[in-house]
Amino acid sequence: MVTRRVDLRSDTVTKPTETMRAAMVNAEVDDDVLGFDPTAASLEKKMAKIMGKEAALFVPSGTMANLICVLVHCQIRGSEVILGDYSHIHIYENGGISTLGGVHPRTVKNNEDGTMDIDRIEESIRDPSFEICYPTTRLICLENSHAHSGGRCLSAEYTDKVGELAKKYGLKLHIDGARIFNASVALGVSVHRLVQAADSVTACLSKGLGAPAGTVIAGSKDFINKAKILRKTLGGGMRQIGVLCAAAIVAVEENVEKLEGDHKKAKILAAGINNIKGLKVDLDSVETNIVFFDILKESGTNGDELMKKLEAHGVLAMPEGPCKIRLALHHQISEHDVQYTISCIQKIVTGLPDKNGVN
Repeated sequence: MVTRRVDLRSDTVTKPTETMRAAMVNAEVDDDVLGFDPTAASLEKKMAKIMGKEAALFVPSGTMANLICVLVHCQIRGSEVILGDYSHIHIYENGGISTLGGVHPRTVKNNEDGTMDIDRIEESIRDPSFEICYPTTRLICLENSHAHSGGRCLSAEYTDKVGELAKKYGLKLHIDGARIFNASVALGVSVHRLVQAADSVTACLSKGLGAPAGTVIAGSKDFINKAKILRKTLGGGMRQIGVLCAAAIVAVEENVEKLEGDHKKAKILAAGINNIKGLKVDLDSVETNIVFFDILKESGTNGDELMKKLEAHGVLAMPEGPCKIRLALHHQISEHDVQYTISCIQKIVTGLPDKNGVN
């Protein structure tokens, strides 16, 4: 019987800490839709300051947050947004910008580091003089850190260049900052600086920071006023959300400093897996808390088989294709968990049984 559980599917599986639970119990609350929840207001003020924007808004999820931001910037149906072909908004958010907003995505190839070439972005901006045929480009979206590239970080300098391009053509810039705190810690640059060029930014509180739910949107006061209306339209207007926001405040105050440990453990895990014959990790790509590893033909196994055997050992992972697996670190994964995971993978790939006879 497996008694150990190491959940590396995502950093969204973190559980609220005891401090968070206590804060939730004692949270001062009121009706946030009417604008009176004091704990929500406190979190939003704190997050606006951290991100260097005029105002902020708590919403239930990152998907809703990005959808709201795109729809506020692209209020006219038939607008077009330029974004990476492997961006979270484009691949993993149910096509909501098109389905609900009538916004057309124009994709640009993401490089291995999560960036898009500046010249390719510029080439993708539509000529407004040919609007009889073209949709109208109104927005550029970036993602920092970039999940599909393994949690790679976009520099402030790169983001500034995209921001300058957006301004040149009268466009807006949105940053999907689901893991912006990871990027900040990894680069040693403040969140404020990383999103300085952006007109709007989202920051997820329920991934590495470990809050039970929620994402915050930040932008100008006018932008947030429009976002609040859309939040209600999309069913995200909750009432006494101070219960959730109290946990989020603890997450921001206590867990940001833990991200550096997550990154170090990710590098240890990556190096350990890369030393196993038949597996390969691009070690340079491990900048934050996400590790991708490829299963080579010489290993004699595949993703499904390896994941099933890992689960038998109590280790949970996420598939990224038939021969690629993703592992995500968070503060509730210990260094011992990391070593245990490496050991399990090695036993499975090399065919050596553990003491229970499980390969």
